[in-house]
Amino acid sequence: MKYTEEMILHSESGYCMPFEEPQGKEVEMTLGYGEQTDPGTGKPFFHHGIDFNARYYRLSAVASGIVSGVGNDPVHGICQTIRYGEYEVTYGHLSNVFAQFGQRVKAGQTVALSGDRLHVEARFKGEELNPLEFLTMLYGNIRALRQAGGHETAAFPDLEMTVKTDYDKDKREIEELMLRFLPYYMEDLQRGAYVLPEHTEQSLRHIFTMGAMREYFYENMPSMANPLGLGHKSIPLVSKVQNLLIADFLHYLALRHNVYLSTMSGDIKKNSMTKP
Repeated sequence: MKYTEEMILHSESGYCMPFEEPQGKEVEMTLGYGEQTDPGTGKPFFHHGIDFNARYYRLSAVASGIVSGVGNDPVHGICQTIRYGEYEVTYGHLSNVFAQFGQRVKAGQTVALSGDRLHVEARFKGEELNPLEFLTMLYGNIRALRQAGGHETAAFPDLEMTVKTDYDKDKREIEELMLRFLPYYMEDLQRGAYVLPEHTEQSLRHIFTMGAMREYFYENMPSMANPLGLGHKSIPLVSKVQNLLIADFLHYLALRHNVYLSTMSGDIKKNSMTKP
């Protein structure tokens, strides 16, 4: 397909690719667009998107847009569709969705988490197209923006703050564990298989009460990305909340999956296994 001027995507927040490839690793496309052979049955079929071997990857909005659909498809499981101008891009085989129907998003904003793999479809004015052509156009926009001295994605100015936690030295390992186990953590919380410890819940209530008393909230104009209007004044509150939530996630990993940080000592592991 030859892209005309009408088909070039314009975005106030810049552009980015759907996911970031790990350093030194190229993500494999496992199934292309169009006539394909089913890897399971060997029968030919028409594939309306492309699939990637992207297990538990954080997925980003590729430009400024709005979530136009979230649902459960019998073939592609949990799906999320985002409209970018005249384009609509669908992510399928998701394990979690972070941007819900009607929510506005910006380039680089995490909107979902892939499951065992990732399925991507693209449409322009309702007409299906090969997602690779869309991604090629998107990459061209990113390169053009870089050459013009801009940035491929825009920052969220009201969230530009450095928040230190007790777990900074283990940040990379914790992020990898979250990519793997966060869907299970959220699911177990929702169905009551894992209950937030009472002391954690009380601590969170206390932190938010003190935050309200000290007027930490609404320092900035509230937005979809920052609904409480948090600013630099609230960094101590944000840091405490982060510590509590990370600690609870690690407590859940110990209780439900017998998984620990590599830096944990034997005594800490024993304490983690103790139910409140």
